[in-house]
Amino acid sequence: MPSTFGLDPQQGYEVRVYDVEYQPGWQARIYQPEGTGPFPALLFVHGGIWNLGTRTSQEEFNNGISSSGIVVVALDFRLAPDHPYPAQVADVNYGLRWLKANAAEFNTMPQSIGGLGSSSGGHTLMLAAMRPDDPRYTAIYTPEVEGHDARFAYTVAAYPVLDSYARYQYAKGNGIEQLVTATGNYFLNEDAMQEGSPQGILDRGESAELPPLLIIQGTADLNVPMSIPERFVESYRSAGGSAELEVLPDMPHGFVQEPGEATDQALELVKRFAARQVAVAVTPVVD
Repeated sequence: MPSTFGLDPQQGYEVRVYDVEYQPGWQARIYQPEGTGPFPALLFVHGGIWNLGTRTSQEEFNNGISSSGIVVVALDFRLAPDHPYPAQVADVNYGLRWLKANAAEFNTMPQSIGGLGSSSGGHTLMLAAMRPDDPRYTAIYTPEVEGHDARFAYTVAAYPVLDSYARYQYAKGNGIEQLVTATGNYFLNEDAMQEGSPQGILDRGESAELPPLLIIQGTADLNVPMSIPERFVESYRSAGGSAELEVLPDMPHGFVQEPGEATDQALELVKRFAARQVAVAVTPVVD
């Protein structure tokens, strides 16, 4: 790789897939490009309305990202209803610190690590990214992660639930009972839905980290209406963050889990965005 740790989105690598334990009882699936490296990395947070899903979700898409020269680390984490908010945000916060502590083992560099989240995983990712020092989110500690923070170099979110309260109201108004029930299982009450909302953080003017963000959203998404990412991008930019919204016509919620032209397009968007962000994150600053 070049000395600036550059990433060529068109480069092709064989990928080795294996699992490791990142905290007792919890696995991470590693998508490891086979090459000299070091490679940049993405921490993947799966969706599943906070109640479902595993680290193997979105496997084909993650493998496609890794084949361009990115280590993808996909976490399992605690789920509702057994583990309500903010349990999975704390798991992701710890998972990032663990990945930074073990970056050399995975042939990557701590400063290169971005985040990738889908649906409710996009919500969890953005809470973790915007509040890396929140004591509720940093509650899990082991000596292994001493000295490592939970700041992402950048974030990518596919059809994310960026306003948990607004999406709950949308689901209630449209009679989508599965979303209503699952949201209640995780947040327990409406106050928590509002407090634990990335959009709410911006609306309340809270101090927050604002890493560069790419949102990928389909216009036929009946799970997350277009109004949610559009408003979030406007608020994120107004707060001083850099946010890009890539809209794919006629694509439904969860579309990247199925092969097709739109999934290929989304894959290219992620690769190119990651390449730009990594180039900035790892280039030494010259005084």
